[in-house]
Amino acid sequence: MNRAARVLELLAERGQTLAAAESLTGGLVAAELTAVPGASQSFRGSVTAYATALKRDLLGVDETLLAERGAVDPEVALQMAVGARFRLGADWGVATTGVAGPEPQDGQPVGTVYVAVAGPVGAGKVAALRLNGGRAEIRRESVRSVLELLDDELSGNARAQDTEQNGGN
Repeated sequence: MNRAARVLELLAERGQTLAAAESLTGGLVAAELTAVPGASQSFRGSVTAYATALKRDLLGVDETLLAERGAVDPEVALQMAVGARFRLGADWGVATTGVAGPEPQDGQPVGTVYVAVAGPVGAGKVAALRLNGGRAEIRRESVRSVLELLDDELSGNARAQDTEQNGGN
């Protein structure tokens, strides 16, 4: 089972939903998820906020943060994931932001990527990636990485719920 199918299955089992906020991946996360039959049961939709102003206006990313650090930043990724959750009314949000190339952006080298997950409980999680390869490879690996991060969060969350339900045993 591919990663997208796995996360959608885990979400469906819980009756939870997912939204995505994408920058450098330009809709590839949504495409990967919607390629799975039955995705509409859990996937609510996505915002492709390629322009920095859209990260602020559509996803609620802090304007000062964007001005000081630029769009390629771990806190920006997390705020994008939270914004996707909130704006699209989902239990979980994922986000991708980074530099796919061919030129550096915001002082960050090509291959600098941040992927984030925000869930119903807790502050969320961000992974910093330093990817090699061309533009297409960096974008594909960003999709794989954000779905892996979500899978890890859902799986860890499921284990915690099982432990609570079984009295900690």
